[in-house]
Amino acid sequence: MKKMLLSFLVLVLATGAFAQSEKQVRWTFQSKKIAENTYEVRMTADIGGNFHMYAQDGGDGPVSTTFDFTKNPLISFDGQVKEQGKLKKVYEEAFSSEVRYYEKKVDFIQVVKVKGKAKPTLAGKVEFMVCNDKECLPPSTVNFKVALGG
Repeated sequence: MKKMLLSFLVLVLATGAFAQSEKQVRWTFQSKKIAENTYEVRMTADIGGNFHMYAQDGGDGPVSTTFDFTKNPLISFDGQVKEQGKLKKVYEEAFSSEVRYYEKKVDFIQVVKVKGKAKPTLAGKVEFMVCNDKECLPPSTVNFKVALGG
């Protein structure tokens, strides 16, 4: 019985630790029509407290922000995900390298084209990691869905 209780406690603590990055970043997702059958999908990260979140090319060491879009035959991508925000480049002792990150807020923008008159949903997930001057939290993954043309 003690082993089962201990195993359960370890599982609960581990799950709580992995959810910490997600608590420091609030994500919003929206789309805007910018041309015929073309949409700008804006994925905004509001970063809490004194934490920072790493760019898509965060450097050697930290987990860079990555987007993984679910395949949809009605949607094609126009270029790569772009970043808008105040990018900081700093040498971090913890990683022994220069890293790139954002504080407070960053927008990630993906332009997509929709085939025909369809009104599909762009779905996917974003993985990211946050740190402050004292600690790094484990990476988190957030799933999302954004309606296009509806």
